[in-house]
Amino acid sequence: MHPTTPATLWLRSTLAAAVLALLPAPGASAGTTERPAFDPERPAIAAFIAEEVARDGFEREELRALFGAAQSRPELTAAMTHPIEKTLPWWQYRARFVTSGRIAAGLRFWQQHRVELDAMARESGVPSEYVVAILGMETNYGDATGSYREIDTLMTLAFDFPPRAAQYRSELRAFLMLTREAGLDPLATRGSYAGALGAPQFLPSSYRRYAVNASKAAHIDLWTDWADIFSSTARFLTAHGWQRGRPAVVELRAAPNLHPQVSGRLLLNDTVGGLEAKGLHLDGAIPAATPVVLVAARLEDRMSYRAGFRNLRVLAHYNPSINYVLAVCDLAAELRRGLEGDEKRPSATGRPDSP
Repeated sequence: MHPTTPATLWLRSTLAAAVLALLPAPGASAGTTERPAFDPERPAIAAFIAEEVARDGFEREELRALFGAAQSRPELTAAMTHPIEKTLPWWQYRARFVTSGRIAAGLRFWQQHRVELDAMARESGVPSEYVVAILGMETNYGDATGSYREIDTLMTLAFDFPPRAAQYRSELRAFLMLTREAGLDPLATRGSYAGALGAPQFLPSSYRRYAVNASKAAHIDLWTDWADIFSSTARFLTAHGWQRGRPAVVELRAAPNLHPQVSGRLLLNDTVGGLEAKGLHLDGAIPAATPVVLVAARLEDRMSYRAGFRNLRVLAHYNPSINYVLAVCDLAAELRRGLEGDEKRPSATGRPDSP
């Protein structure tokens, strides 16, 4: 007889649901399912189960039932192969994400959560506009956190997507641990096509590593608890080296007919002085020895250039696409301008709403 452990109690609470998930829906023919289910006897899956039993104390039969209830989603592998941030030129990508509607929604969201965001910014040193911009880019400020069952996504990418199978087997393990620790239902938890969870879209390993229980509730909640969401997003950035009071990116003025060589990678392999020597000039008193990366941002009719700093590299830990990090920076800048404009606008008394 097996001893009763936290892992045993967790999986037994979901075993009945897993068994029900394997049964045909009322009125359906026996043996038919909406999508093909995973076979826990597959050698790779069986080996993974054996490792989890030995490493983390899960029960073999209960993991078999859980994995057998997962359904393959082959369309996810196509989405992973051709992400939009890597297929569109910058100007088209920006036009899709840094929109007037997203800016307006972000300003409303910022005002609604001003107290929590201000507290987060004071404590972490991450400006509120960057956290709001990330949430706007990732989930439209928490409105679209993903409709895929997380167990289906992780099983598909772990066992049917060889290019990233090792990474997603690690994420599958992290998800099992997370559901046990956070009281999540492994068959009901939903996320993105890439397996990201909650408003900030953390992969399970990042959820376990960076999530903050700012509200001191029983469990961290990155779907609806905004104090947790803001603090966790900021912690992710500070843990990767966010520099308080420093810029992320600055627009450059290029000399006429200048065509500098750009590596296309976000490596801080140049300096402010080096860019100046090449005919790329930036406004502001930034020391010449400051490390930077030269970033090309293709517009519809010309090429533009920006200097990226350490904080841009930090944002790339969220998503390494240059398009993505530039969009976060642009959305953050638009949000800051919009907020400051609202504060300077006269109120009904004829005075600015705030100093």
